[in-house]
Amino acid sequence: MKAARTIQKRALSYKVPAKDIKFLFNDVLKMQEHYKTLPEGVAEECTPEFLDDVIEACGQLATESLLPCYQSGDEGCVWKNGDVTTPKGFKEAFEMYKAGGWQGLNYPSEYGGMNMPLSMSLVKNEICSTANWAWFMYPGLTLGCTNTIIAHGSQEMKEEYLPKLIDLTYTGTMCLTEPHCGTDLAQIKTKAVPNDDGSFNITGTKIFISAGEHDLAENIIHIVLAKLPDAPPGTKGISLFLVPKYLKKDDGSLDTKKNVECGSIEKKMGIHGNATCQLHFENSKGWIIGEPHDGLRQMFTFMNTARIGTGVQGLAHMELAFQNAVNYANERMSMRALSGSKEKDKVADSLIFHGDVRKNLMTAKALLEGSRALIYELSKEGDKIGYALAAGDHKTADKIEHRMGFLTPVAKGCVTEWACEVTYACQQVYGGHGYIKDHGMEQIARDCRISTLYEGTTGIQGLDMLGRKMMIDKLKLFNKWNKEFRNEAWTVMTTSPFREQAMQQYKLVWMWKKDVMTMAYRATKNRDVVSAASVDHLFNAGYIVLGHYWLKMAVAAEKKLSDPNLSESDKKFYKGKIATMKYYFSHVINRVQAHRLSMTQPCENLYRIDRESFMFHDI
Repeated sequence: MKAARTIQKRALSYKVPAKDIKFLFNDVLKMQEHYKTLPEGVAEECTPEFLDDVIEACGQLATESLLPCYQSGDEGCVWKNGDVTTPKGFKEAFEMYKAGGWQGLNYPSEYGGMNMPLSMSLVKNEICSTANWAWFMYPGLTLGCTNTIIAHGSQEMKEEYLPKLIDLTYTGTMCLTEPHCGTDLAQIKTKAVPNDDGSFNITGTKIFISAGEHDLAENIIHIVLAKLPDAPPGTKGISLFLVPKYLKKDDGSLDTKKNVECGSIEKKMGIHGNATCQLHFENSKGWIIGEPHDGLRQMFTFMNTARIGTGVQGLAHMELAFQNAVNYANERMSMRALSGSKEKDKVADSLIFHGDVRKNLMTAKALLEGSRALIYELSKEGDKIGYALAAGDHKTADKIEHRMGFLTPVAKGCVTEWACEVTYACQQVYGGHGYIKDHGMEQIARDCRISTLYEGTTGIQGLDMLGRKMMIDKLKLFNKWNKEFRNEAWTVMTTSPFREQAMQQYKLVWMWKKDVMTMAYRATKNRDVVSAASVDHLFNAGYIVLGHYWLKMAVAAEKKLSDPNLSESDKKFYKGKIATMKYYFSHVINRVQAHRLSMTQPCENLYRIDRESFMFHDI
């Protein structure tokens, strides 16, 4: 029977896309120029050589410690009597990551960090996420917890918790969702009753809490939304609290009795290596973060971190699926190419010579590398926010975050949906072997699905962009971004050899503005227009945004090709960038037209049947 099996079991492989990351840093986004605008010393520390060191050291950790326990980690966590055991290898990998000081890369040195910019830390995040997303969620969610305390916590709270969160003695979570409500946080029932000593007793149940219980760290710090007894109704009555899993005793050691209990972990589609928990707060002692009834605004610090982090998850799944699909397409032999035999000395041609396989891989490459450029661009804005908060300049931080927030729904909503598309396309490359566990592609497909759901579904991201970021803002921020995209397209059109693609981009940006004005007018008569059009608009925006970054990458690649000393390998890389840009504009960005047609239609047809008419059963 063994002889009948001709396909060998093969684990997933991963190589850090170092050349692509360096191209973005050094040539497209001009990070060195950007670092000179940050506080003194940043530019001197964050050199191209330092970037090389981060890529090399983190790549070694990812390929030697994280990737080997990715597929085995799919066996999942084990819950027993309120305790959770993580998969084999997770704890050892966690200790190596912790010992390397990776968690503190972009945090203030006064709390044990290295004081590097967020953009440099993003490199580490991408590499580790790609190697093992389920594992990276444990330190990854801790980043959001840490950022929330830095932005809104008291000085005493910072001194107490930041050093241990930054060195991963403690990890952190975000606790929003309750059994009866998810997106609509106005319905939360978790209560916070004040104590005489300034603490609060928190009572309620939170569900879907990623990394809510595990055996990796000494303590877990939960950031929890709850309502005070005098809370006004709705979201205006929400406050934010810090609630540790274990409380400190008078001697400074941790109590052995839990302050928060894990009632169960979810049985779910993917990310089995990360414990998704139901947490019970029963008079659990906690402390308020910031001002009362201001919790939702403060929680957005965590959520914005998480949404960008979820975009990184999408990027990670795309990269892992793409690399392995390319390997398989080069090795697997099947039939002859329709244009004639490409490998005459072999029994058949490699899959990569077949048109549909090539199209799947080119689309994956275009969406993957365009998404990476967008997310790394957002990290530049994150750098500015981080240093402004460190300096206590909340006004500047809020202003930058407002501008950055316009593209956050694209990074979260579009990139994660593209991740699912890319992963499924890469499964197609494998054929039936993409559906079985041996090759690992089906695990990536299952793991990436959740990225479109948590931190707000794609519909919520679309509504956030079109409703909150545009209509409520009276299109002020939209008009600024639209003008910036037009100006960039015009510059490329008049100064580069990519006139055709730049003109296409320029026209699409103008049509975007026209279409938004149409929707804004219709929304004055029927507000359902905004909800009905939101996802189509999100993707309309997403493809245009990626067009913007593909033009920037093509211009940078063309400039590099003028260097007569380039190696043949480098020439292929830069020519590949230009070729992928042209493919994007000929085969991918055309999707905008379908989204335009859908989003600008009146929404009456959505409501022509009543709710009872959605389904009928014969008796």
